[in-house]
Amino acid sequence: MFIGVPKETYPNEKRVALVPPDVKKLKEKGIEVIVESKAGEKAGFPDSEYETAGAQIGKREEVFEKSQILLKVKGLVADKENFLKEVDNYKDKTVIGFLEPYGLKDIEKDLKKLNLTAFSMELIPRITKAQSMDALSSMATVTGYKAVLIGANLLPKMFPMLMTAAGTVLPAKVFVIGAGVAGLQAIATARRLGAVVSAYDIRPAVKEQVTSLGAKFVELGLESSATEDRGGYAKMMGEEFYRKQREVMGEVLKDSDLVISTAVVPGRKAPVLITDEMVKNMKRGSVIVDLAAERGGNCELTIPGKTIERHGVKIVGAVNLPSEIPYHASQMYSRNLINFLSLIIKEGRLSINKEDEVVRETLLLEKGELVNEKIKNFLLEGN
Repeated sequence: MFIGVPKETYPNEKRVALVPPDVKKLKEKGIEVIVESKAGEKAGFPDSEYETAGAQIGKREEVFEKSQILLKVKGLVADKENFLKEVDNYKDKTVIGFLEPYGLKDIEKDLKKLNLTAFSMELIPRITKAQSMDALSSMATVTGYKAVLIGANLLPKMFPMLMTAAGTVLPAKVFVIGAGVAGLQAIATARRLGAVVSAYDIRPAVKEQVTSLGAKFVELGLESSATEDRGGYAKMMGEEFYRKQREVMGEVLKDSDLVISTAVVPGRKAPVLITDEMVKNMKRGSVIVDLAAERGGNCELTIPGKTIERHGVKIVGAVNLPSEIPYHASQMYSRNLINFLSLIIKEGRLSINKEDEVVRETLLLEKGELVNEKIKNFLLEGN
């Protein structure tokens, strides 16, 4: 069996799906690896390291021609334009990567003729067995860390309290909206830099995690266990809920120097939590880093991929932040993939055991047919 690693084609994507040390792990199991030339260069992994680890280096057409399984960072819908340009290369292949499964209807007709099998890493269930494969959490860790560094760089203040020759410098105040993996990492990073940190989440269960990191949990009186789905993600709430939330949250924003928003609901447009009016009432020089920018943004002024200034407040439409720390992001993602591959490759062959919950929940397409019940139901609802 050959596993192929094509160079990523998504704009400004610097990560690579497999790093050289993990090539060795596959080789030990009798699996051959072919990597497109320069696929790992931007992440800090030159071709020579792959060759030393036992991988073949080839041109793009060779990678597709030889491989039965293709490992991608972003594929199918996640890199739709480039996927459609070379769609015939995917015939009879198995693809594993971030595939944006909730947008599958955009290319569903193109998949029918491909006999393509696909596993979507976004669909890894959040259960104990799958923790080592949870690529979303791995990348969210990188995102939360980088978001704080971006905010600290733009803020015209230092984070820590300092005793100086000019007197005491007060610490910056950081407010994190959403205490998932990215939010918790943002809290931890901001605290390490010395900021005073507070955080809010509609799920009351995360209060303990927030306070354990040394941050204050802001209670708006709207928190409810009904706001969390079976998989541990926040559910989309009604507009009235978000209206009340914005009303109360506005007071917290007025006192914040840096706001990091992370609220997303899988497959749906991000809820608007910060309005133009709320930004207008913030302190001049404040910064908002909107990690929901790719889903429309938690701030109504956010422009994905741009940093703008409105009412004296800088608003960062942060997109694909893991790609900005490509070495460690690739390393983490590669480990997630290696752990997942151990479930679907048995004795050097692809073996799809649908009795295994992780395999079943992650399997998106089988021989060109949409087989994932969660995505089927999502598309049937007319989303």
